[in-house]
Amino acid sequence: MVTGNTDNAVLWPLVVYFFLVIGLLVFMVAFSYILGQRHRERATGVPYESGVASTGTARIRFDIKFYLVAMFFVIFDVEAVFIFAWAIALREAGWTGYVEILIFIGVLLAALVYLWRLGGLDWGPRGRKTEKTD
Repeated sequence: MVTGNTDNAVLWPLVVYFFLVIGLLVFMVAFSYILGQRHRERATGVPYESGVASTGTARIRFDIKFYLVAMFFVIFDVEAVFIFAWAIALREAGWTGYVEILIFIGVLLAALVYLWRLGGLDWGPRGRKTEKTD
């Protein structure tokens, strides 16, 4: 006969761990507040980076291409993790897993071709191509 006690026996280490982590966080925040410095000089609020005083505003407009390339990198980098995980489990996946990863890579290649044809990967100026004359 199985009783409800076994469920609680399995969960109590997780509950203890949860409260230990919360207690540690509260302790660290309280201890840093007690030991932390409190000063309000004029230079405290001034931005400072790498020993160079900032000049101008930090609100610079960047081209959307920087954002797009970062997003493409994140998307294709996550897919690389999936392919790596598949490669590790290659024997367990068998032929079904092989076909599935081929479909997955095909979808990735289709997305890359779509981005390429859309111009999402073009960084150069969009001027006219000059014809060579001999």
